[in-house]
Parts: sequence; structure tokens; C-alpha cells
Amino acid sequence: MAKVAEVVNLRYVYPGGVEALKSINLVLEKGTKVAIIGQNGSGKTTLAKHFNGLLKPTSGKVFVNGIDTATKSTGELARYVGYVFQNPNHQLFSKTVKEEIEFGLKNIGLKGEALRERLIETLDFFGLRPLAFKQPLSFSSGVRKLVALASVYAMRPPILFLDEPTTGQDHPGKVKIGQMIEKMAHEGHTIVVITHDMNFVSRFTERVVVMAQGEIIRDGTPAEIFADRETMEKAHIEPPQIFALARKLAEDGIEINALSPREMAAAFVSRGLTG
Repeated sequence: MAKVAEVVNLRYVYPGGVEALKSINLVLEKGTKVAIIGQNGSGKTTLAKHFNGLLKPTSGKVFVNGIDTATKSTGELARYVGYVFQNPNHQLFSKTVKEEIEFGLKNIGLKGEALRERLIETLDFFGLRPLAFKQPLSFSSGVRKLVALASVYAMRPPILFLDEPTTGQDHPGKVKIGQMIEKMAHEGHTIVVITHDMNFVSRFTERVVVMAQGEIIRDGTPAEIFADRETMEKAHIEPPQIFALARKLAEDGIEINALSPREMAAAFVSRGLTG
């Protein structure tokens, strides 16, 4: 797969001397769905903010689309990297959903018919056309987050970072966000999710980067990561409930690798364990 971003020996020290990132090396590939996980303070968000220029390396390099992010402003990098904050209230400021989406499009130079077509395309993609002329901050937290995501996606950046996208979402809302992620990845966007929601990770991502104390301690598929007890314990993360069940079954000599209840049920049926 084509490389869209690369981190080389990245180190970041906050004012005051706190070393938040230590020798980070990472490659992001086109069209992939990546989760960055780890407990609070592990460096997840600090790492993410280096891709869009909100933070600049103390040492090392971050490249996006071949561009050294240290040489560009956040505004210049916005056409390459989109960032959806954990709290959508920090991102939404326009009077209507339509104006919220148009703001970013105007910033990247779209106007006239091209702007109108992209606006309608984005509203339809997220199912927001009925809400186009309503005030974003009047919506529930889940819908506000969807509007924030739409406003960033509208600019079609190759890479989108989503910080805790499932916070405040009910189950249908989580599924909708997951489906949007799958659609965007299918279009060729690289989606990076920063999250504590391991059930969401197991269902909607294909690669997991685990961080602890400012370092990447493991990088693999969800199945590989959640089956690695040492890594999970070091990162202070509990695997999805389905993996906890699989561990209990393994203690009884029943080895089943499943990422979802549906896969677990299918494995039970195939092995004649349904009683």
C-alpha cells in the first residue's frame, strides 16, 4: 500500500520538561483504519497533534504526503490532515450545518458550483441534508459529532484523525460512526481513531497501535493485540468482552479467536457447542 505519512524518531518534550513522546517511528498507509490505544497520558493525542501541525517535534520528523510538518502551518496542513476533536463543541461555531461545512470548503478555495456540489455530496454522505439549515449546537452530542466529522471530511483530506469518536454515542450512534469510517476508508482515506472503546476497535479497525509512557509498545491486528496479555497489561487496557470470554474458554481447552459476538456464535455452531 502507498505510504501517506511517516514518523521518524519523533521526540516531544512539553514546556516544563515533561517528555511526552520518546523515539516514535510509525508509517500510515492509504485507505487503512488504524486505532491508537493506551491509557490517559500514554502520548496518543500528543502524537496525533504532530500530524496536523498543532505540535512541532522537539526532535525527529513527521512527514505527511512527503511534506515535513515542521515547515508548514496548521492551516496549510488542513488539506492533508483532518482532525475531529473529542468534544465537538470545540469545533462547531457556525449558525447552520450548511455554513459549518461550507467554511472549510471556502478555506480550500472551492466556490460556486464546485462548492455547492461538494456541500450536497457531504450532506448526503452523512445523512445530514434534513438538518442543513439547523443550528449544530442544538443537536445531541452524537449528532454534533457527526456534523464535526462531516465538516472535516468535506475537505477530503487524505488522513482523518478522530479523537474518541464514540464518546457520548449510544449503540446505533457508534455503529453509524463505524460505518462512516468504513465508507471513508473504502474511498481511500486513511482513518486514525484515538479511543478507549475496545469493542469499537475490534469491530471497525484493522490495525492497532498500542502506546504506553510515550512509546509504541506494539503494532498489529486487533486479534493479535487483544490476545497479547503482556501488552494489554503493560498498557493498562482491558480487551473487548468477547476476548475475555475467549480467554475463559481457552482455560477449558476451547480455543476460539473471535472479534465479535457473531463470530463467536458461528464458531460455537461450527464446533457443535450449542448444546
